[in-house]
Amino acid sequence: MGKDLLAKYIWIVQTFIKAGERGLTLDELQDRWFDRFDTEYPRRSFNNHRIAIGDVFGIDIECDRSTNRYYIPFTDDVSDDEAASRWLINTFTVGNMLAESHDRLSGRVSVEDVPSGQTWLTTIMEAMATETTLCIRYRKYGSAEPEELYVDPYAIKESARRWYLVAYCHEREAMRVYGLDRIQSLRETTMDFDLPKGFDVEEYFRGSFGIYKPSGEPVEIVLRATPKEAGYLRDLPLHSSQKEIGTDENGFTSFSIEVCPGRDLIMELCRHASGIEVISTLSIRQELVSELKKTLEKYI
Repeated sequence: MGKDLLAKYIWIVQTFIKAGERGLTLDELQDRWFDRFDTEYPRRSFNNHRIAIGDVFGIDIECDRSTNRYYIPFTDDVSDDEAASRWLINTFTVGNMLAESHDRLSGRVSVEDVPSGQTWLTTIMEAMATETTLCIRYRKYGSAEPEELYVDPYAIKESARRWYLVAYCHEREAMRVYGLDRIQSLRETTMDFDLPKGFDVEEYFRGSFGIYKPSGEPVEIVLRATPKEAGYLRDLPLHSSQKEIGTDENGFTSFSIEVCPGRDLIMELCRHASGIEVISTLSIRQELVSELKKTLEKYI
């Protein structure tokens, strides 16, 4: 899928989102298309784009046969899948707007760079939609040379400003996670694959913290936050399992999360510094103390 075609898909979705529940007739959409791209927009092209948008973004453009108006059936109470699609659409849209309005918006919009997201993301998404095996040259941290791997792209996941490919590796005969910033080259093959029925990337990483699939079962971790830090945690939870337990007489609020412990979790807890205190489990508290001591030794 070329970037121009992806940009058109995004424009179509955004146009219908702006139209709201009333939607658009095909004539209205064709007029907007002509104003934007200065070309005619045949019904056949629109139907092909509707199918592709459903495959790539999981967004259906439906038609009310009683009025012949097309619309996207989003509601205020969107599902997780719809929310993820909206986030993906908005991410690409911001990039397109910045590219098209560089002179007018220069110096006025600041975004964090996500390494290699723009380089490989569209090709991977197309391969996911068509269930096409990819061939990648991948260099792991600590490896001197890259290796060539054939992988079936099941999903993509963003974590801590990095994009990751979740795929079945033919050489390893197992699932693996690959950082897009470590992919040196990537191409589609002529091989197809069958996505396992019911595969869901959120379920696959259930209980994990970060990008690596955990071993073992999640454990409950309870932490206490200062009043200021509690506000941050309410607005941006540590994990999807986060629950607020209560606030004591001193204004400190306790939260719980259920995750499989790992280094990513310890690093995140360290990032919150004195704003939180881990109450349980004891092993996590001890590991956090050890990490903080090693950090302190570098400065005293």
